[in-house]
Amino acid sequence: MRHRVLTSVRAAFERAFPEQRLFMRSDTETRFIRLSPMTQFVGLTGSALLVGWTIVASAILLMQGLGAGDLKEQALREQAIYEGRLNTLASERDARAQEAALAQERFAVALAEVSAMQSRLLASEERKRELEIGLDVVQATLRDAMNARDEAEARAEDLVARLAETEAAHVEVTQLAELEGTLDIVTETLGTLAAERDMMAGYATEAELRLEEMAMNDRLEEERNARIFQQIEDAVTNSLNPLDEMFSSVGLPTDSIIDQLRRTYTGQGGPLTPIRFTTSGNGEIDATTARAGEVLTMLDELTLYRIAAEKLPFGFPVRGSVRSTSGFGPRWGRMHEGHDWAGPKGTPIHATADGVVVFAGRQSGYGNLIKIRHEFGFETRYAHLSRIRVEVGQRVSRDERIGDMGNTGRSTGTHLHYEVLVGGKPVNPMKYIKAARDVF
Repeated sequence: MRHRVLTSVRAAFERAFPEQRLFMRSDTETRFIRLSPMTQFVGLTGSALLVGWTIVASAILLMQGLGAGDLKEQALREQAIYEGRLNTLASERDARAQEAALAQERFAVALAEVSAMQSRLLASEERKRELEIGLDVVQATLRDAMNARDEAEARAEDLVARLAETEAAHVEVTQLAELEGTLDIVTETLGTLAAERDMMAGYATEAELRLEEMAMNDRLEEERNARIFQQIEDAVTNSLNPLDEMFSSVGLPTDSIIDQLRRTYTGQGGPLTPIRFTTSGNGEIDATTARAGEVLTMLDELTLYRIAAEKLPFGFPVRGSVRSTSGFGPRWGRMHEGHDWAGPKGTPIHATADGVVVFAGRQSGYGNLIKIRHEFGFETRYAHLSRIRVEVGQRVSRDERIGDMGNTGRSTGTHLHYEVLVGGKPVNPMKYIKAARDVF
């Protein structure tokens, strides 16, 4: 059976590749070369493999050339996109800074309005009190005049009765003349009292009109103050909400930080001093004064939020055109405890929060290194610098330039290695930078 299969295969092979003879003739003789089916198959197979290898190699070289060009163009496109994003972020940052400056100006104007409003309220209360006192005096005088008028009328009636009795009992002219004189005096006195009564009534009417006018002015002033308060409260709320979201997004205990700052910044005075109320006497706190106190409390809280933001590392450490090259996390089998940005040598490096320089020098793999200690247990590190511009013990402010980008220490190129530590443990710096991106 096996022999038959081999015979059939050989016969099919010979039919596909029949034996060929190549004749070579010279001047003296003729020779031929016999090409067996196996020789023909090997020759054709080798030629096909050679042609296929040539085609594949040419295709690979062509694809490599096209791929290198595409990678270069893609790198240029990504670089242009990244630079565009950087420019967009810089524009947004400048816009946020301008909005913050405008908000500060609006706060200052609002505080001035509150101060002027309080002065007007005090003056209005004083005028109201004076008019009330004057009205009481006018009413008392009017009551006295009316009592005197009633007494004079009673006396006049008594005199008229006595005059009638005298006329009936006595006819002496002398007594009649005296009675007439007395009656004239009483009549004149009554006229004077009536004029004074009318004048006092006019004073009372005028005082009532002025009181109504002042009440109307008070209502208009209250409505105007309510609008001002609403605008201030809306502005403060719009400024507080992004700051509160920024702190919450990084998991910071906002209430604890604000309470600590409130205990630290205990100075009083100036436009943000809370309104104090006395509990002596029967004076009551009006709604406008109470609301002004609430607004000042909100402004004080906003100030504490901004102080806290300045003391925590929410800023961006690099100024200029840079590229993010390595993030926080495992790298090459080890933990990379910071974030790297590459850029030209000498690119400005800035502090990301207020703090005190605790180290400024060279340290093993970090190269030239700056360590800044901040409040609430935070510390930032800036490594591989080409130049250090601060000294140990120096107090720096947020966005203050502290050094230049370099390639010192264990580094493969010019870049900044930036770390954020909380309680001595490294955390992802981008969490704080991204949280502050829509605020500053």
